[in-house]
Amino acid sequence: MRIGRGSWRIRILVGLAIVAFAFIRRCSNQEENPYTGRTQNIDMTTEQEIAIGLQSAPEIAQQHGGLYPDERLQTLVDNVGNKLVQNSVAQETPYRYEFHLLADDQTINAFALPGGQIFITYALFSQLNEAQLAGVLGHEIGHVIGRHSAERIAESSFWQTLATGASVGGDMGSVVAGIGQNTLLKNGRGDELESDELGVLFMIESGYDPNEMIEVMKVLKSAAGPNQVPEFQSTHPDPENRIAKIQEAIEKYSGR
Repeated sequence: MRIGRGSWRIRILVGLAIVAFAFIRRCSNQEENPYTGRTQNIDMTTEQEIAIGLQSAPEIAQQHGGLYPDERLQTLVDNVGNKLVQNSVAQETPYRYEFHLLADDQTINAFALPGGQIFITYALFSQLNEAQLAGVLGHEIGHVIGRHSAERIAESSFWQTLATGASVGGDMGSVVAGIGQNTLLKNGRGDELESDELGVLFMIESGYDPNEMIEVMKVLKSAAGPNQVPEFQSTHPDPENRIAKIQEAIEKYSGR
């Protein structure tokens, strides 16, 4: 009986030590993003972000059928993306912005890797005019500047360590892991809204009509169809909710 009780106490102490380590590491990784002003939990450098993006880009392109073969359309994507960078705070960042038009004509999507590698599928590109394309690319630039991928990686590591400590100390790992997953989903939706706001700002600074971002949301809503995943189960807010936030951002920045 004494051995079992002693073993239980050791487990508690080890579990608490792991949890304490997670919180200490998280606090030491707190830093203010100079471009958004938001304090974030980041455990990698901008150089590491750039390296991850460059290393991952070829594989990502391959997963979507490679790059779209029409160089004229790729040049349009480059021109719009570079215009947004040159007219915004993005030009002051250390990131290497490269824009890729993917050959995938079935999947309506756009996304950014850490460090500045930005992708848009032909399926989405083909439904947009230039201003709407600017809205999509501006949104993805916002993800890069917001360091959202790096933040999600750090947050995921934090919750995994907490779950390990809780599991060792009291068989509560699955509970903590579930809380962590819900937190990451919530944070993911926050990333989308922050990127929408930055995208609106970048559009205005580059001379594009920011109301075209609302039209992009309508395209995304239509693409989701009747079987759209409920907002609380997705990292992306419902397009209708995003429209309201976009309208707020337009009012906020239009007077500048």
